[in-house]
Amino acid sequence: MYTIEEFDEQKTKVLKYILYKKRTEQEIKNKFSSTIPNDLLEDIIQYLKDAKYIDDKEYIEKTINNFKSLKNLSIKELTYKLLSKGISRDYIDEYIYENREELEKYEQKSISNIIYKKQTSMDIEDIKQYLLKKGYKYENINNVVEGIE
Repeated sequence: MYTIEEFDEQKTKVLKYILYKKRTEQEIKNKFSSTIPNDLLEDIIQYLKDAKYIDDKEYIEKTINNFKSLKNLSIKELTYKLLSKGISRDYIDEYIYENREELEKYEQKSISNIIYKKQTSMDIEDIKQYLLKKGYKYENINNVVEGIE
């Protein structure tokens, strides 16, 4: 078992880590599992979840909103990026299901941006193949290409 002082000292370290930049539960475990005993780390994580410092569902929303304003990504790429942060596939699938219309529009806008950038150096068939490899949906690619032509 551990003392309250130990708990507070380690909690402060974890808190500094997550206040610097929003983190997922898995990122915290990866960072501190070698320096903080497992039972203490689990209790700290639970405390921080209860206090809403860690919230993987909120993390999904903020991260996707960030990507939407900065990058051109397919829904599949968004999913992989979130999975790499250790977020539960169930949470991701639930978010995508609840926001599918908005995400479809974002994916189409991304396709349009990529086509615009690449059309000077590649023909449309090569761009389509490129987009398919990046995980964009075939129907979204065709809808955007038809809209352009």
